[in-house]
Order: sequence, then structure tokens, then C-alpha cells
Amino acid sequence: MTVVWGIVGMTIGVLLAAQLFAPALNFDIPYLTYSRLRPLHTNSVIFAFGGCALFATSYYIVQRTCQTRLFSDKLAAFTFWGWQAVIVSAVITLPLGLTSSKEYAELEWPIDILLAIVWIAYCINFFGTLVIRKTSHIYVANWFLGAFMLTVAVLHIGNSMAVPVSMFKSYSLYAGAVDAMMQWWYGHNAVGFFLTAGFLGMMYYFVPKQAGRPVYSYRLSIVHFWALISLYIWAGPHHLHYTALPDWTQSLGMVMSIILFVPSWGGMINGIMTLSGAWHKLRTDPILRFLIVSLSFYGMSTFEGPMMAIKTVNALSHYTDWTIGHVHSGALGWVAMITIGSVYHLVPILYGQPKMYSTKLINVHFWLATIGVVLYIVAMWMSGVLQGMMWRAVNSDGTLTYSFVESLEASKPFYVVRFIGGLFVVTGMLIMAYNCYKTIAAPKVQEDTIDASLAIGGAK
Repeated sequence: MTVVWGIVGMTIGVLLAAQLFAPALNFDIPYLTYSRLRPLHTNSVIFAFGGCALFATSYYIVQRTCQTRLFSDKLAAFTFWGWQAVIVSAVITLPLGLTSSKEYAELEWPIDILLAIVWIAYCINFFGTLVIRKTSHIYVANWFLGAFMLTVAVLHIGNSMAVPVSMFKSYSLYAGAVDAMMQWWYGHNAVGFFLTAGFLGMMYYFVPKQAGRPVYSYRLSIVHFWALISLYIWAGPHHLHYTALPDWTQSLGMVMSIILFVPSWGGMINGIMTLSGAWHKLRTDPILRFLIVSLSFYGMSTFEGPMMAIKTVNALSHYTDWTIGHVHSGALGWVAMITIGSVYHLVPILYGQPKMYSTKLINVHFWLATIGVVLYIVAMWMSGVLQGMMWRAVNSDGTLTYSFVESLEASKPFYVVRFIGGLFVVTGMLIMAYNCYKTIAAPKVQEDTIDASLAIGGAK
């Protein structure tokens, strides 16, 4: 389902990208307008694609590193079907315009309650497995995964507090600036814990496994963990610079965001340096390339984020396409690539095959994804800086030099490039789906043959 929802969410994204330079592509159908499809796009790529990847890999990682079966197979099945029910509910309600209007938390209150129940079941199953582990040590990947699960539970329940007025309409429990602060405490930490800590747990397992090398510095991974979870939770106010939020709160968010650069790069360096003595594998192993390039994008976006949190930089970047470029360097470059690499590693193991159906197709996917992401984020950087400069340009008499429509017209070529980049990414996902299908459908191989193959590949 990670692959399926990845295709769905990214295809919706490509349609939205096309609508920004060709608005007629909503076909005058209310359900296909930008305003209704945009929250469906964000929910499907973050929670459907990213969420399914986190469920699948965390359940696998915790069993392998704890050397025990899952605490409960029934709870695991409940979390799978419950999560799909949440996603399908989003697919139905968001195009109908049923929304709380909170970014990344648009789902209405009955779906929020279902989501909370599924998530709590997920936490019970994960931590229950840790309790019954056969090893004394808890591997660092499980630290990141556990922190991500607990924090997302608190964030979701805290931010989704609402007063229902009907089955599909509610109003936030919070008002004004407090509501904005709660929203971005949630919103930025959906990035910080759902899209960062969870996927770092994935990284700390699959990069060493695929490289056939131990983690470069286990001590650094522990420092990385405590520094990251201590700092990230404070970064939300940088989304609210120059708003009604108290100035001290904005400054606190900015300072914490800048400091956050240090543990983020510590994690990136730790992941990349795990390849010490195995750099030659990048020539022949496209799965490892996915994993390592994802860390490069992680490093880039975690340098860019703190920089954009500085008030003077934010004055130029905020509300422009630069922010969109930053988000997607993290989402497509870091999250999607680490996920794709992990899925390519996992599928043959889970379905009893020595390797994926076609290494050449993985290689094609790697280049499509890399080129697509670079086209996307460079186009958005250029468009964003152009917009920021045009919006603040003034004539000698103090009037604005450009109208908003003029800035939109200037951005059009960049929107076309973004659309092309998106097409590359979706094409890669379709190739991945075909490759996974062929691998799963192939005749099963004896386990001893698989073990021998994995041992030769250095993955065992």
C-alpha cells in the first residue's frame, strides 16, 4: 500500500502542478478544484504513503532488532485496516469540502477519533514488542521510532481538540493566536517527528543493512536522538513570523530552528559515513544509492529550514514558492527516497525472493526520481526568490512596482518545469510498482537459497 498510495498522492500532486499554469484542468468540477485536491494531496503523500511505509518498516525493524515476534498479530492487522479506513475516509471527505481547514489536520472529528484509536493500538503493539524482546539492548532505530509514535499521538490529540456541531462539522477548541500556535506546534512537528524521526529510524536500520556495514558512530546516533527530540518540538513558531503571535515566541522558534541544524547534520553525516569502506557499492547498488542520496537531501533541507527560519530571510521567503521547494526537497528528496530504498530492500525478503525482479529498473527509477526532484526544487527556488523580490519592490513614490498577477505570470515557466519534474517522479513510481509486482508474482525460492544470496550481497 505504500507504493499504491505513493502513486495516488503524487499523481494528484502532478494534476495540481498542472492546474497552477493551466487552471482549466479542474474541468469546472468542484471536486477537482485546487482548494479541495491540495489537502488530499498532502494527506495522501504524508499519511498514506509515508504512514504505510512507517507502519511496515517499524513492524519489521522492531521484530528483527528485538529478535521476537510482534506483540500482537491481531493488533497489527487492526492498525493496517484501520489506517486504510482513515485514508479512504480522507479520499471521500476532502474532495467534498468537508474539512477542519487546519493544515495537515484537515480531517473532521469522527475520522480524527478513528485515527487516534488506530495510532494508540500501533503504540501498544510496538512498545509491547519492545517489552517482550529477547535482547537486553534497544537498538537506536527503535528509539527514533518510539519517540515518533508517542509524539505524533500527543500532537494529533492536542491539535485536533474540537467542538462538534454536526457529524461533519466542528470548530477548534482554541481561538485566535493560540489556535495558530497549536496548529504550527502540530504542523512543524508532523514534519519533525512523522517525517523526520520516524524515517531516521528507517535510516538507522536499512542503511547499515544494505551497505553491509555497522553504523559509523553508535555514540553519535544516541547524541543525535536526544538533541533532535529535545529541540524539534520548539521550532513551530517560525511558521508565524510577522503575525499576531508574541514576538518572543517567534524569536524562540527561530533560535531553536537554527540550533536544530547541528543534530540534523550529525545524523546525516552518521548515515553517509556508514559507507566508509563500502563506497564502491554505490556503483552497482541502486538501492544503496536511493538511501544515500536521500541523506544528501535530508542534509540540504535541514540546512535550508533553519536558514529560512531567520526572520530577515523569512521576510523574503514566506508565502512564496521557495517554501514549497523546501518542503519537497524534504518530502521527495529525503522521505520518498529513503522509503523507496527501504521498500526495495524489504520486498524480496518479505516475499521469499533473493532480489528484486530487475536491478536495471531500480536504476532507471533512481535517475527518474533524482532528476525529477532536482527539476522540482530548483524551479521552486527560482520562482520563490523571484516572487519575494517582486512583492517587495516599490517605486520612488512608495507604490508597489508589480501587481500580484504580474508576479504570477513571471512564475509560469517555473510551474511548467515543476510539472515536468513531477511527471518524472510519478513515472519512477509506476516503474517501481511494476518491479514490485513482478518480484511478488515470481515463483518462490527456497529459504536456504535466499540466505546464501543475501550473504553474498552483504545484506545478511
